[in-house]
Amino acid sequence: MNRIWIINGPNLNFTGIREKDVYGALSMEEINGRVKDAAARLGLSVEFFQSNHEGEIIDCIQGCFQKAAGIIINPGALTHYSYALRDALASVDIPAVEVHMSNIYRREEFRHKSVTAPACAGQVCGFGPDSYLLALTALHNMLSRAETRA
Repeated sequence: MNRIWIINGPNLNFTGIREKDVYGALSMEEINGRVKDAAARLGLSVEFFQSNHEGEIIDCIQGCFQKAAGIIINPGALTHYSYALRDALASVDIPAVEVHMSNIYRREEFRHKSVTAPACAGQVCGFGPDSYLLALTALHNMLSRAETRA
């Protein structure tokens, strides 16, 4: 199984429209295109999901159970307070990488704490749209190492 789910939370559908100085000018569709191309080069397939609703994101994570090799998730503002999202990530036992385009540790104080990161294998932040590509590479490498051990 080489399917990776890219899950984006609230307001990420407005990437390229809102706060371009923070998130850049590329749309989420353009970022997804870059991720899809990079995944193909790595021999991975990707599925994309975005919702502004916490419950739908939890349903998507649970839907990955036994169907996905990994998850890349940008929970958006849910990062900082959604224990339900954290519990969903922990419950599916799928390697996940948390992604943020901005460096959350250089922003407002409330953004410095991630409640979802402890349920993930790692976190990539601060590299704009490239954060997704770095997470994809890290997840690919992690999965490859796990396959060679099996």
